[in-house]
Amino acid sequence: MSISLICVTLLALLCLLLGFNVSMVRARTQTMYGADPDPASAMYKAVRAHGNTTEYVPILALLIYILGQAGASGWVEWAMILAVFSRYLFAVGILVPATMAKPHPMRFLGSLGTYLAGIALVVALLLKALG
Repeated sequence: MSISLICVTLLALLCLLLGFNVSMVRARTQTMYGADPDPASAMYKAVRAHGNTTEYVPILALLIYILGQAGASGWVEWAMILAVFSRYLFAVGILVPATMAKPHPMRFLGSLGTYLAGIALVVALLLKALG
């Protein structure tokens, strides 16, 4: 089983599902473009969840893929899993609460996990490159 390929697949799935969600909310609200920056708006939350995901998923997926191809294991695989879990947690932390105006623990933990896992993956890749 390839942890790295499963992680990349799950990140791609998240990005696609959140994009589909934007389309469904657009259809439901009859909003053809843009989103009113109301932190309680379903359209705004959908756009932000997808937008934030598309900001982080490409680099995370690339790091995970390269490290997977380089034969990473152990703590690096746990960092991959944490990165994926954190991105899902962050998206739920935007979509589920009634408003984005107030901090939410899922959003905070998703952000923190993304940064920690991302930095760990960068360090792992640097160690591979130097070793």
